[in-house]
Amino acid sequence: MKMTFRWYGKDDPVTLEKIRQIPGVTGIVSAVYDIPVGEAWSYERIMELKKEVEDAGLELSVIESVPVHEDIKIGGGNRDKYIENYCTTLRNLAKAGIDCVCYNFMPVFDWTRSELGHPLPDGSTVLSYDNETVLNMNPLSGELSLPGWDESYTKDEMKDLMAKYDNITEEDLWNNLKYFLDRVIKVAEEVKVKMAIHPDDPPWSIFGLPRIITSKANLERFLKLYDSPYNGLTLCTGSLGISPDNDIIDMVNSFHDRIHFAHIRNIKITGERCFEEAGHKTDAGSLDIYGIIKAYHDNGWEGYIRPDHGRMIWGETGKPGYGLYDRALGAVYINGIWEALDRSEN
Repeated sequence: MKMTFRWYGKDDPVTLEKIRQIPGVTGIVSAVYDIPVGEAWSYERIMELKKEVEDAGLELSVIESVPVHEDIKIGGGNRDKYIENYCTTLRNLAKAGIDCVCYNFMPVFDWTRSELGHPLPDGSTVLSYDNETVLNMNPLSGELSLPGWDESYTKDEMKDLMAKYDNITEEDLWNNLKYFLDRVIKVAEEVKVKMAIHPDDPPWSIFGLPRIITSKANLERFLKLYDSPYNGLTLCTGSLGISPDNDIIDMVNSFHDRIHFAHIRNIKITGERCFEEAGHKTDAGSLDIYGIIKAYHDNGWEGYIRPDHGRMIWGETGKPGYGLYDRALGAVYINGIWEALDRSEN
C-alpha cells in the first residue's frame, strides 16, 4: 500500500510543504490542469509538474485525471483525433515515469452534490446530496459549479452538449467506452501505464444522462471489455458505497488484482439516494472502513491509496471536500489500521 494525497497545483491552499508533514504520505496525486480537455499533454509540462513535486520531497505517483473528451463518450466525429491525443499523453506520462492514470467516463458532469457546506452536529461542514434538490436543479442555468468539474463550457455550449446526449443510451455509452479502451489500453500495455477508471458519483443517472460504472456487475462487465492488467479500477468507497446495494468489501476481494488506485472515504446514508459525507472513521458513517482496509491487506494489495473527501474542520476554508486537516486525519487513520494489521500477523 502506497499512501498518496491529492494536490490541485500551485493555486491549492493545501501546499506541498504541508502535505509532506503528514506522517506516512510519500506520494502526490495531481494533474496538468490548464491544458484544455482533448489536447495532448507535452512531456515538458509533465516534467514541470514532476519537478515541482519532487523538489518538495515527494513523488508524483498518480495522475488524476487525464479527462476524456465528450466526443469520445458520445462517439462523435472527432473522437479518433482525441483518442490519439490521449495516447500521446500516456506515452509522455510513461516517459516521465508515471505508471498509473485515473480517469472517468461520466457524461458532462463529474461528481455531483447538492450542498458544499452541510453542517454536522460537531460544527464541521461536509459535502452532501439530497436527491429531491438535485432533481430540481437546472444544469443549463449556468449556475452549477463544483470542485473537479470542467467549467470551460459556456452556457450555450453546455446546452448544445446536453442535447447531443438526448439519444445516447447506456448501451451506446458502453459501446463508446469499448471503442476508447480498444485503442488506449494497447498503448497503456506498450508503455506500462495502468489505467484506472473511477466509478460514477453518484452511481445513478443525473440530469437524464446515462451512467454505467455503478455496481459490481458493471465493474465486471467493464473489466471484460478489454481483459488486461493495464485496464483496471480506481475503487472509490464513497462513490460506490452511496448505494446500499454495493458491498465494497466484496468488491475489494473480487477485484483486488485489478484495483490500481483506492479512494477511501466514509459517507452516511440519510435516505433513499440521499447522503452526507463524514469523517473517515468507521463509526462516523455507513461504511466499514476498517473492514475495507482489512480486505486490501488480506489480499496483499500493493497499489496506490489516498484519503478522499474530508470534512472542513477547525475553521479551515478552501476547496470543499479537499481541505488539509480532515484528509490528513484520514491518511493517518488508514495507516494506523494498516500498521495494526501488519503487526497482528507477527
